[in-house]
Amino acid sequence: MFSLNPKRILRAVAENWIPKVLSIALALTIFMIHSLNTLETRFFSTPLIMEMSSHLCPSSPYTRMIRVTLRGDANNIQPIQDDDIEAYIDLIGYESPGRYYVPVKVRKKGTALGVEPLEITLNPVAMNITLDYKQNKYVPLTANIEGNPEPGFDLVSHTLSPAQVILEGPAGLLENVLELYTDVIDLNGRNADFSVTVPILNRDPLLTIRGNGMTEFKGFVHSRIDVRNFGNIPITLLNLDPGLRAEPDFRTGTVRLEGSRGNLDAFSPPPGFLTVDCSSVAGAGRYTLPVSAALPPSLSLVRTDPGELGITVTSPVLAAPEMPDAPEAAEEAP
Repeated sequence: MFSLNPKRILRAVAENWIPKVLSIALALTIFMIHSLNTLETRFFSTPLIMEMSSHLCPSSPYTRMIRVTLRGDANNIQPIQDDDIEAYIDLIGYESPGRYYVPVKVRKKGTALGVEPLEITLNPVAMNITLDYKQNKYVPLTANIEGNPEPGFDLVSHTLSPAQVILEGPAGLLENVLELYTDVIDLNGRNADFSVTVPILNRDPLLTIRGNGMTEFKGFVHSRIDVRNFGNIPITLLNLDPGLRAEPDFRTGTVRLEGSRGNLDAFSPPPGFLTVDCSSVAGAGRYTLPVSAALPPSLSLVRTDPGELGITVTSPVLAAPEMPDAPEAAEEAP
């Protein structure tokens, strides 16, 4: 019957042990090389997560996307979702402003859990981070208006709602921010009031706008008002008693009118545009009467020159009736 003899087994193992060890090492090396050659590599980028005290924040630019390299069995690494590999920097232990050199760490979750073998490499592996105290302040908004309304129209006023926002970020940067601008608001071709919602521009990624980062712009567009003079307009005397005669100091006048350019261009003073009402004239004498203008609804009167007209009123002298010639004296009878 066959039996195991420990001494014989040890003797057999000990015989030629160097070649045996080398053979095992070579086999392991070949296996590892084979395994490495069969592993697949996958690349993607993931956002860097900053974990820090609530009263601090980064105050200088830093790399925001981390290059991730996954190496493992093809069937295992391909199903891993990009957002299940997190790259982060742990700054929780830092309590005061300063510049720190910290490593970038990796955290697996979801589809990346339990995957073996899995080699994860990050680039960069560490970085310099400058921290400052986090503050916030109210910053007014300015509308970024471009273009021109339709000819004959003007943007007379506008509003923004909200007109200011809370900006949050490092204290050193905030003190230099005096205002923020909206995205471009195009006025081209506008001929009426309008309202648009536009983004608020924030060109510094280290600063954060509280809220949705939008504001409502309301523009009030009115027809342009021009002022123009019209001269040499005849002045007509109305309602003068037929038995009276009037001599005005001026026979023509000038008006200054206000309105849109189009309405002013189309206007020409019609006959009887300037008048003086003489119905109050009772007899001969000197009178000063107001001058009136028959304005169309589309125009407004700035002034009339003259505003009052002096007139001299007379009563025509009736000619004396002709008296019949006196009869010649009768000759005396002889």
